Amino acid sequence: MIKKDNYNKRILQELSQHGRIANTELAEKIGLSPSACLRRVQELENSGVIKGYRAILDSELLGNGFIAYVTVGLGEHTKGSQDAFEQAIANADEVKECHNVTGSFEYILRVETSNLKTYKTFHTDILGTLPQVSTITTHVVMDSPKDQRA
Repeated sequence: MIKKDNYNKRILQELSQHGRIANTELAEKIGLSPSACLRRVQELENSGVIKGYRAILDSELLGNGFIAYVTVGLGEHTKGSQDAFEQAIANADEVKECHNVTGSFEYILRVETSNLKTYKTFHTDILGTLPQVSTITTHVVMDSPKDQRA
């Protein structure tokens, strides 16, 4: 079990915003020696609290200016149906996130394509062909005034 103290909280807060910060700078910001800070970061990594570090990409600059959240309902509420849907979605490059949720539908997808026309192709040729899918509702992102992934 990892210590849930103020130092670890501050380390996690800083790393979530600046994952490439140098250990010496991180240690200085939170008030620990570099060796103590590094030891804590390594403990957080080894315990799985820190799952990894990543680059945050600009979707629009990469040609994916159309973003939508898509809710998907399945026709059958079985493990086999969910597994088949999740396997199909894992192979769809347009799907950046897939979340199994409670409520009136089973999944929320974050989908990125270059434009509405390419989204329609994804909607028709990928989602529309999956036998497990019974409902699809698309919510187009117009703006993201708060997005902690970026």
